[in-house]
Amino acid sequence: MTATKKRLKIVAAISLLLLLLVYVYRMASFCPSGKAALSVPGGEEVQAKWPPTESPLQRSLQMAYEEQSSLIREQKAELQRTREHLARLEEQVRSLQTSTPRKYPKVKYLNYKNRKRILITGGAGFVGSHLVDDLMVQGHEVIVVDNFFTGRKRNVEHWLGHENFELIHHDIVNPLFIEIDEIYHLASPASPPHYMYNPVKTIKTNTMGTINVLGLAKRVMAKVLIASTSEVYGDPTVHPQPETYWGHVNPIGPRACYDEGKRVSETLSYAYAKQEKVQVRVARIFNTYGPRMHMNDGRVVSNFILQALRNETITVYGNGKQTRSFQYVSDLVDGMIALMASNYTQPVNLGNPVEQTIGEFAEIIKQLVGGPSVIKQSKAMEDDPQRRKPDITRARQLLHWEPKVPLETGLQRTISYFRNELARSDRFQESSNKYFDTHTP
Repeated sequence: MTATKKRLKIVAAISLLLLLLVYVYRMASFCPSGKAALSVPGGEEVQAKWPPTESPLQRSLQMAYEEQSSLIREQKAELQRTREHLARLEEQVRSLQTSTPRKYPKVKYLNYKNRKRILITGGAGFVGSHLVDDLMVQGHEVIVVDNFFTGRKRNVEHWLGHENFELIHHDIVNPLFIEIDEIYHLASPASPPHYMYNPVKTIKTNTMGTINVLGLAKRVMAKVLIASTSEVYGDPTVHPQPETYWGHVNPIGPRACYDEGKRVSETLSYAYAKQEKVQVRVARIFNTYGPRMHMNDGRVVSNFILQALRNETITVYGNGKQTRSFQYVSDLVDGMIALMASNYTQPVNLGNPVEQTIGEFAEIIKQLVGGPSVIKQSKAMEDDPQRRKPDITRARQLLHWEPKVPLETGLQRTISYFRNELARSDRFQESSNKYFDTHTP
C-alpha cells in the first residue's frame, strides 16, 4: 500500500505539471478546434478543445497527458480493488477471532451438586481478583460486581468470556437482584488515600452496601462472608490483638469513615444473623500485599517498593518504630475460603503474627530492590496505629490456617510485578507522547 501511494503522488505531480502547460498553451491560442479529454476534481471527464497544430512538442504533450490520465484511472481502480480486498480480509480475521476459543487457566470440573454460584463484590480489586482465581480454578461459577473505583478490569480480564465467569459493572450501594449460593463482600476502598478521598461514599459502601448484600443473602438464603479489617481495633491498647478486643478507635478522626464503617458492617452482619437467620462469617484482615496492588494506594508496601524502583527517597512517616504484620495475598485467600467453608460464626483474624517495625521493613525493601535510594523520616500521619499484630489462635485451631509464604518470597514476587507495571506505564507514556507530538497542529 505504501508503494502504491508513492506512485500515485508521482503521477499526480506530473499530471498537474502537464495541465499547467496545457492551460498556458490554451491561453496563448485564439483558434480553438479539436477535442481532448480533461479530468476535473469531481472525477468526471469533460471534452476540452485542442487547437489545431502540427508542432511535435504539442502533440507529444497531448499524448503524454492522455497516457497519464489513463494511468491515473488504472491506479484508482487498483486502489479501490485493494481496499475491497483488505476489507474482506479484516472481516475474515474478525470472524476467526470470534470463532477461535480463548485459552483460559485450567479449571476443575464440578457437577451441578457441588458447583456453587458465588458473588464477589469488589472482585476486580487487589484481594478480590486473587479470590476469583482460586474459586474459578476450583470449578465454581463466579460473578464479580465492581464499580471500578479502585478495582480494574485488567485484574480479571483473563477470565472474560469463560462460561463460569460473569462481570457486572455495578455499585453495591444500589440493590442487586441475582441468584447465588455464597457471597464474599469485599467492596470498599481499603487504603487511606482512597477511603479519605470520599469519606461519605466509603461510609455508604460499608453500611448501605452491606445492608444490600445481607438483604440479598436473606432473600436467596446464601452464606455471606464480610471482609472486615484490623482497623476495627484502631490504635490498640492490647497487644497482640485477639478477636475479643473491642478496639480503641477515634470516631471523628480522618480514618473514622473506614474504621467505623467496618465496625458498623460487623454490627449489621450479626443483627441479620440474629434476626433474619442469615449465615455470616467475618474475617478481620490484617496488612496484605502481593501482585495487583494498586500502584498509588498509599500503603506501606506499594509506597516503599515504588520509591525504591524509581530511585527516590523512601519515606517513613513518623519515627519508624510503629509495627505492622504483613501477609501475602495467597495466604489471605486461603484463609477466607477456609472460613467460608467452616461453621464458625464469630470474627476471625487473618494476618501474619510476625511483627516488624516500619523502619525495618523499609530496610528490607531497599536491600531487595537495590539502587541508591535513601530512607528518610517524615511527619507522622494522624491516628496512625503504633502497633499492629494479630492473635491468630482462632484461625489456627478452628480453620487449621496460618500464613505459609515467607516475607522475602512474597516481596520478590510483588517487586517483580511493580517493576513490570512501571515498564508498561513508561511504554504507554512514550507512545502517548509520540502520538501527540506528531498530531500537534
